[in-house]
Parts: sequence; structure tokens; C-alpha cells
Amino acid sequence: MWPWGHLAVAYLLYTVVTHSRLGRPPRAVPAIALAFGSQTPDLIDKPLAWNFGILPGGRTLAHSLFVVALLVPVVLLVADRLKGRAIGVAFLIGYCSHLLADVPPRILSGEFAHAAYLLWPVLEQPPEEPVAGILDAFLHYYELGTYQWVQFGLFAVAVVAWYRDGMPGLEWAFDSLERRLGIGS
Repeated sequence: MWPWGHLAVAYLLYTVVTHSRLGRPPRAVPAIALAFGSQTPDLIDKPLAWNFGILPGGRTLAHSLFVVALLVPVVLLVADRLKGRAIGVAFLIGYCSHLLADVPPRILSGEFAHAAYLLWPVLEQPPEEPVAGILDAFLHYYELGTYQWVQFGLFAVAVVAWYRDGMPGLEWAFDSLERRLGIGS
């Protein structure tokens, strides 16, 4: 799944949970943590596999449920210590939604080998086509088929939901940039 597809799935899931459980839209900092969490598995695995050749594939280490089993308690412990449980939970929702969104549609037809990454390194992944790096992946590796167009549609729906939620995180990000750059002082 493309980065915007992961972001869309994570935001749509998070906004539904936040509205149903708390009766309000997502807050700024948790929304930013969610966005970061939704990209983290690829930010770890893809460079380590495609650019540095350390991992055997772009969905291995950070895409494994074994890493999630270690990550969840650590993130919650740190979040609780920093009095930011909502931020930690948002990050984890983004992270875990990434893993589930990566399950390809072929799984629905019974091709379970394509979800082997969830149990890496116990189960080996099917071989990937070689990728020369992140830029090569974006320019040549992926094609625009139905699955990719569905992701664009999900992203459009997520943008509308984010806009209706008051665009959480946008004002906070701009305020932080202004403070760091000394703009408007």
C-alpha cells in the first residue's frame, strides 16, 4: 500500500474510534502521532531492505507481529511516563493499521503466503521483485491498478473526514514551524 493509503486507513479508523468513544474529533498531537505511526513500518523496513540490503524484504522486521508484541508495551509505558497515553495509543493505532492495510487483496482468494510478513522471521516471505531504492519503487515498481485507485479514493474520504474534524494537527504544525523559524515574532 502507498503511504497515503496507510495514512487514510489509519485516520479513518482513528476518527471513528475517537468520535464513538470520546464524542469528539481527534486532537492535534495524537493525530500527528497517528500519521507518524502509520508510516513507521515502511520507514524502517524499506530503506533497510531496498537501500542498504540489511533486511530480506520491504515487509519484514517492522512489519512483524513479534515486533508489535514488543513495541506495544514499550510505547504504552513511555507514553504513561510522559503523561501522553492518548499520543501513544494514536501512534500504535497508526502502526498496527499499517500492518493490516498491507495485507494484499490476494489474501481474500486464499493466497495466505502474502501475509507471511506478519510472522517474519519464523515464516519467510514470498520473494520480492528487486527494487533499487525508495525512489525507484515510486517511479517504477508500482503500477496504477484498481487497488491503487481504491487507495486514492480512501485518501480522498480521509481528507474530507480530516477537514470536517477541523484539520487536527495542521495548526499545531504551523505554530511549531513559526516558533522554530521565528516567523511572526
